[in-house]
Amino acid sequence: MPKKILFINQEITPYVPETEISILGKMLPQAMQERGYEIRTFMPKWGTINERRGQLHEVIRLSGMNLIIDDTDHPLIIKCASIPVSRITVYFIDNDDYFQKRKMEEDEAGEEYTDNGERAIFFARGVLETMKKLRWTPDLIVCQGWMSAVVPFYVKTAYNDEPVFANAKIVTSLFTKQLKSDLGSKFKQCLEFREAKTSLLSCYSDDFNFIELGKLAIDYSDGIVEAGSEVNPALMEYAKNKGLPIMNYPGDQDYAEAYNQFYSQIIDSE
Repeated sequence: MPKKILFINQEITPYVPETEISILGKMLPQAMQERGYEIRTFMPKWGTINERRGQLHEVIRLSGMNLIIDDTDHPLIIKCASIPVSRITVYFIDNDDYFQKRKMEEDEAGEEYTDNGERAIFFARGVLETMKKLRWTPDLIVCQGWMSAVVPFYVKTAYNDEPVFANAKIVTSLFTKQLKSDLGSKFKQCLEFREAKTSLLSCYSDDFNFIELGKLAIDYSDGIVEAGSEVNPALMEYAKNKGLPIMNYPGDQDYAEAYNQFYSQIIDSE
């Protein structure tokens, strides 16, 4: 039986412009598929994505659920498309309030959205609920970008008893790109869901910034990748102090085998 990897990506080219994250978001799933893994891939349906050009279409059987965040219902819409050449299917998490007609982390004026924290929560829960519907059981979950940073916390708490995630290991990839603004004083409250209690968040600052978000991801991960050329040194030091397996930056050439070996190490670890 081939091992299964779930990639939860913030960005994937060609649906968004080429960046350190988006290039890896496209190339890594393809490279792992070529090495015999089964792959599933998710990303947000950012409002800048051209649905017609990207040939996105809604998956009706997966859409229609409402996710409650901060006592408000937010309908979950699932779309999908296939990346040209590799034919890897990408599932897109969409919602009228959080993604439609909106850019990525910043608006047209270059200001970060004040609800970025809620958007990350919606994205994480949207992916995990969709995976339950797909009944696809990953051996490894790879989180790439700040939008996926709350996934490890949810998998190890709120979704811990779900058969789909019972045996999944988690790798968080840290990138150079980071948020400038914090996620607001209500972030902890919005994050609470099932066993993901606010009491578990007492060790983090009340004003969740990029560093606190990174610490949360690290604390609930089984391995860390230094995926960018200039990753925040405080987060790398935090991961080292946790004693987690760490893959240092492999460069931007011929990196696939390094990832393959690290992923195999994490999957096979006790």
